[in-house]
Amino acid sequence: MTEQPVGNSYRFDLGPLKVRFTFDSSSQGTFFVEEGGGLAPDGHTETVTLDLRKIRDGLYLNSWTEASGATVTHVEDFANATLYSHVTVDSTLYTFTGTITEA
Repeated sequence: MTEQPVGNSYRFDLGPLKVRFTFDSSSQGTFFVEEGGGLAPDGHTETVTLDLRKIRDGLYLNSWTEASGATVTHVEDFANATLYSHVTVDSTLYTFTGTITEA
């Protein structure tokens, strides 16, 4: 798997929540909700401003705020194809652990 996310697309599988995410640049990403799991409508797409920080090779801290006000924080471990996600929707925090695959 590519360990440099910028310019690449990935599928984030968080169980009930499945998203295709494209890193348009180091400061912008676009996501498409394949399955919203009750948190977002299926088929929703949005381009967001990222705060993407490299921790070490293959490991990134990534966060953004969506138009709805939802906040998302990820630890994206491309080296091990693992994603840790915290999503806040309407003041409720949801935590997920899932997988990353190249799209």
